[in-house]
Amino acid sequence: MHRKHDDKLKAPPTVPVTYILQDPEALTGGQEKEIKMLASKGEDLLDVALDNGINIEHACGGVCACSTCHAYIVEGEDSLTEADDDELDRVEEAPGLQVNSRLSCQAKITGDGPIVVEIPAWNRNAVKEVPH
Repeated sequence: MHRKHDDKLKAPPTVPVTYILQDPEALTGGQEKEIKMLASKGEDLLDVALDNGINIEHACGGVCACSTCHAYIVEGEDSLTEADDDELDRVEEAPGLQVNSRLSCQAKITGDGPIVVEIPAWNRNAVKEVPH
């Protein structure tokens, strides 16, 4: 499933977010392992990544029905919404579960950061749907 962006007006991008990519070639087609950007409060980490060319898997379309957008929050957890019970149930299904695991589709930016997110090398959906 492919994510459809919300057309709501966003706040100005002021929150520093860094993505650390264990497998940059698979996620961006490039070799850059660390990508820095500014994000807006209210955005989730999946949309921020997708808007900046980081193709994090999101098989369910970002509705908290799978764990393919699993990521590690290295820094800035206090600048994100807390995980709710639905997210905690889903993230437990992800391989490589750690204490700092989150679903990037559910982690919305609320604070000033900085936020550092690590995307595991195994973040793949083996069966990808092709857009119609």
